[in-house]
Amino acid sequence: MRILSRYILARLGAPFGFALAALTGFMLLNQVARRFDTLAGKGLEWTVIGEVFLLCIPFILALTLPMAVLVAVLFSFSNLAADSEITAMRASGVSVPQLVRPVFLWALLMAVFTFGFVDQVLPRSNARLRTLLFDISRKSPTFQLNEQVVNTIPESQYFLRAGAIDQVRGMLRDVAIYDLSGQFSRRIVYADSGTMTALGGGRHLQLILHSGSVHEFRGDEESAFRLTAFLRNEVILRNVQDSLERRTGDVIRGDREMSTCEMLEVVRTAGSEISEARGRRAALLERDLKVILGQTPPQAEPGSVAPGPLPLYCYLVDQVQALVLPKTAEAQASAQKAPARPRVTVVSSELTSWPEVSGAASSERSAQRRADKYLVEVHKKFAIAAACVPFVLIAIVMALRFPRGGMGLVIGGAMAVFSIFWVGLTAGEALADKGYIRPWLAMWSPNIILGIAGAIGIMRVNRESGSTRGGDWEEVMQWGADLLRRLRPAR
Repeated sequence: MRILSRYILARLGAPFGFALAALTGFMLLNQVARRFDTLAGKGLEWTVIGEVFLLCIPFILALTLPMAVLVAVLFSFSNLAADSEITAMRASGVSVPQLVRPVFLWALLMAVFTFGFVDQVLPRSNARLRTLLFDISRKSPTFQLNEQVVNTIPESQYFLRAGAIDQVRGMLRDVAIYDLSGQFSRRIVYADSGTMTALGGGRHLQLILHSGSVHEFRGDEESAFRLTAFLRNEVILRNVQDSLERRTGDVIRGDREMSTCEMLEVVRTAGSEISEARGRRAALLERDLKVILGQTPPQAEPGSVAPGPLPLYCYLVDQVQALVLPKTAEAQASAQKAPARPRVTVVSSELTSWPEVSGAASSERSAQRRADKYLVEVHKKFAIAAACVPFVLIAIVMALRFPRGGMGLVIGGAMAVFSIFWVGLTAGEALADKGYIRPWLAMWSPNIILGIAGAIGIMRVNRESGSTRGGDWEEVMQWGADLLRRLRPAR
């Protein structure tokens, strides 16, 4: 079995690498097609555009790693079954569970690696990408002059019109510049011709005008008008091309830019708020009952509830990061615990007003929605990483059941399985965010369904003879048609 295990794992290497590269490249091309026009229209350097697409790779890999595992196992076992190698192994006394064991262990290792990548690398790259895209959104597009059009000069109160523009030589004909920057004055510069030159790395535009005049008047002096003729006049239009300003800090992080422990910290804080809101509602109810019964109401409301401890995983991650990552100075206030809310003395003997009750209930619902939102993302990280295991089981069952399906089975089967998984994950996320189902059930349902189907399929193919007769693409289509016929309700 050690020789067979090494042989099977060796057969997985090349298909896994090819599938990972092909799927990542295909999805990266989709990102390039979606973003390139917008980025190119901003006048950015090619290094900045390349950085945007490079930062898109981590969140693509988060999806393509489980997909590559599925494709690699489906392709490898299809070839083993088609070449009668599975039949020879089973004739030698090797069962299907024994064949599955090394691949199952490899899937577990891939699941651990995928989770570490999704939990530690992906949030940092998403935060950096979000910061970069935010900086790019603040940058104005490259300034361009159009003929016979009044062009607006960015970041100024200047407007320019030219009858003819030679972009190659930088020549202008029939030029008019409208200066509206003065509070009480207006200027119009007319010129027969001129030349334009970029200054400051293309950020400023220098205009040298020839044979023209300057018309100037003041709004507070209606009778005053000034006319100045010139043979040569130099005008500098500043900030016609905005530059990209990169910030060192990150923007406010959302759930996609946070690690598991950071999101669990939010969930822990929300849990303490939920407990506090419930305690406050219980205290209000107790006080109202005692007021109705004529007893002395309690003199204080319950204080704040301390958050619960984080999982052991978070403390281990902190220890590893302290050893690997450089230490940074933290503010002294951050190391101190937040002061507990003081107990408020209640002196009124009247019944609780409706705003107090609804406010406590609203605080509880808001904290619960926030906790559910972040719990969905936490379970989603685990579910995507753990998808490697049911993918392996389903792929082996499909390959052994239809050994001569060929590339049609590999491509079609992989797309079908991943579509079922992704649709279930997306639908479950939407339902969990609205509070219809629990976050863990929403995110783990696709894995549970595929895992049960894969386990049942492994037991069924283990009872079969292992012959490679049949099992081609036509039998796959016939099997699908029979399944639909059985599922169709009887008339």
